[in-house]
Amino acid sequence: MTGLPPLVRDLLEPTAYPHHPAKVELLQTQMSFVFLTGELAYKIKKPVDLGYLDYTTLDKRKHFSEQEVLLNRRLSPDVYLGVVPITKSGGQHVVEGEGKPLEYAVKMRRLPAEKMMDRLLAQNQVTTDMVERVARLLAEFHSRAATSRQISAFGSLDYVKTNTEENFTQTEPYIGRTVSREKYEALKEYAYGFLQWHADAFQRRVEGGHIRDCHGDLHAAHICFEDGVKIFDCIEFNDRFRYGDTASEVAFLAMDIDRHGFPALSRSFVEAYARASKDRGLWDVLAFYKIYRAHVRAKVEGFKADAPHVPQAEREKAIQAARGYFDLALAYAGRKLAITVGMVGTGKTALARALGERLGWEVVSSDAVRKALAGIPASQHQREAFEGGIYSPAFTRRTYEELFRRAKSILLQGGSVILDATFRSRSLREEAASIAREAESDFFVLETVCPEDVIKQRLERRAGEVSISDADWQVYLREKATWEDVTEMPPAHHLKVDTSAPVETLLPGLASRLEGRLQ
Repeated sequence: MTGLPPLVRDLLEPTAYPHHPAKVELLQTQMSFVFLTGELAYKIKKPVDLGYLDYTTLDKRKHFSEQEVLLNRRLSPDVYLGVVPITKSGGQHVVEGEGKPLEYAVKMRRLPAEKMMDRLLAQNQVTTDMVERVARLLAEFHSRAATSRQISAFGSLDYVKTNTEENFTQTEPYIGRTVSREKYEALKEYAYGFLQWHADAFQRRVEGGHIRDCHGDLHAAHICFEDGVKIFDCIEFNDRFRYGDTASEVAFLAMDIDRHGFPALSRSFVEAYARASKDRGLWDVLAFYKIYRAHVRAKVEGFKADAPHVPQAEREKAIQAARGYFDLALAYAGRKLAITVGMVGTGKTALARALGERLGWEVVSSDAVRKALAGIPASQHQREAFEGGIYSPAFTRRTYEELFRRAKSILLQGGSVILDATFRSRSLREEAASIAREAESDFFVLETVCPEDVIKQRLERRAGEVSISDADWQVYLREKATWEDVTEMPPAHHLKVDTSAPVETLLPGLASRLEGRLQ
């Protein structure tokens, strides 16, 4: 209390408010004080100049408070009630009092904390339907958001480069505190490499009209599931942080859902937005913007750790949060595609599942995809002649096309994936490699091998079990006769695995080879 300005100390008293709340709670960020007063909340801007915002005069704080109300009413018209004066009465600062305004506050209807998306994510209470509702609302908002030649310039390659450079420049003082030099340089190499090789993608975004006057700060803490969906607390202090690619806005929330540990929900959100907006070019830049947004959040947490009036415990929490965001950005930058290559019975699926669980990668199985396409229950055996029925060349092609489609979706959203399939032909392996190249992802072949007697035992045992696979010994022999050896991959990316050993003994070495994460 003693370290707070007199105005703030006064406004912690219930008598400072016309409705005399039972209690007053204080929250603060680097740029504002927020007073929670029962059903209402009041936000006061700190008199600070942070370079990217300037609240140093009363007129500026009033102007940006009015902008905050105007802009946030686009998505939450019934939450932002107006801008009110703070005056003095009897030597104490009061809200909405008579006399000369000494300060201004944004008056808001207080939204229920228990319905905030970040809290619901922490409690595992956010569903696919909920994120799809957010996606549709956001797509509709973007469709009517302002755009112009001036606004579109903020999505140009030059401007994206400027913002990227600013991120790294402003992060430099935090090297060694929130990010190591090695991680910092790895992120820098990725960002500038992407900008160099994908310049045309940013130009297409501009030409397609995707640069809009957006929200600018769309993460889970700014979404409330009350009376539908409320999205609030957009950026008002600097237009250039709000003007930007709609893909960047989508990436921001997707990144935050990932950070909470729900990559499947994140993908559902992005896919729902892509459907509602019909924005197919979104995928071209999504991973870049996820990394950029994670970096921004890391940077802001670093700023918070250095802000005045922030308790030591919150400073430490901010530093840890910044480190987490940097690690998430690196995980996106290090996305990978691995495919299993091996004949039936060589343990592809067991290995893929174990690795996926250990590494946190998605696993997409050709057996599951094939039966889903055919409308057959996963556990139902479908005995067919070799290359007959759902195993015909045409149906197999459909299956691989769906595998590749899902791999692209996961990679372009910044994830890593293992495709669990036979990949017996070189052409299919090269097709998978091309997908990895397009997404700028590392590519690995996991070739599973083991003695024939082990394979035969496995296939005989599988015939009497509930299994998603329909393959038997005869299928193995036919596959063997048409097999194309893996000769096209460099040794560093071709991992030959003898699966006669227990899977758990194989995992540490394979995970290390595949992940290669910076420490």
